[in-house]
Amino acid sequence: MINFLNLEYFLVAAEELNFTKAAKKLFISQQSLSNHISNMEKEFDVILFNRTTPLTLTYAGQALKAKARQMLELRDETYRELADIKDFSVGQLTLGLSHTRGRVILPEILPVFKERYPNIDLKLVEGNSSELADDLLHGNIDLIIDMLPFKVENVETVPVCEEEILLAVPDSVLEHMFPGRLKEIKRQLSEHTDLKLLANCPFLLINKGNRVRTIADEMFEEAQITPHIVLETENIQTVLALAEKGMGITFYPRMFISGQAEVQELKSGQGPLNFYSLDHPKAHGVLAIGYHKGHYMSQATKEFIQTAKETI
Repeated sequence: MINFLNLEYFLVAAEELNFTKAAKKLFISQQSLSNHISNMEKEFDVILFNRTTPLTLTYAGQALKAKARQMLELRDETYRELADIKDFSVGQLTLGLSHTRGRVILPEILPVFKERYPNIDLKLVEGNSSELADDLLHGNIDLIIDMLPFKVENVETVPVCEEEILLAVPDSVLEHMFPGRLKEIKRQLSEHTDLKLLANCPFLLINKGNRVRTIADEMFEEAQITPHIVLETENIQTVLALAEKGMGITFYPRMFISGQAEVQELKSGQGPLNFYSLDHPKAHGVLAIGYHKGHYMSQATKEFIQTAKETI
């Protein structure tokens, strides 16, 4: 009979290919880890590692590594399914989303969800779209909240709401780049957001790998311009704060605009930082929840999706 603890320890060792590093990662002694590996080798009557420098897997070890994660995921899914059947009063749900989107969305969803299901243990994993897709693929999270389409296969998606990427343009940049033509340029941008008009302006962009940046890069390419990028950062709130100070133009999701003053500026186009709709299909998207088709969908996941659809 397979000892799952031995299997977990073997998998870490197989991924690290270093018993010292693996033991440290598992918070156990190297001797204890060696004992677990030896027990696995006795169980299957094979040698799993070539004790060489560097450490390598034998053919049997490679075969077991290929199956180990699947067996552990199946074990976890079985426990979750049986727990749901027994009693949906306890459980765990791991959500994946970006830090900024979480700041906007979670205050709407979580209070309602926790009131309905107070004993469900919630865990948040934050990252960019690529990182979250990888976590979902490997079963590290139960669901992700992101813009369609998701960058991972075998994912079932549930649309939640529409989203739009806007262009945030400070007056000070326009005044500097188009002396004496501020009102004229703002009128042109209100009628048609032509990036070619802003080709020589400074831009503040989120790092590559973020969906907003991907959309921005595609728009620049289609407009056949190379933007003058004065700063790139991981934090989309940083680019907005710097745009407000007149450092450059940026791209910003409508959903993240929270203050009433900002909303008024968006509507009137009269503020020091003006938001313009982009004439590009990819600037208009759908926010959705995704979960892996091949993994067991717990009752907690189903209830969270339903709550999200009701509250956002």
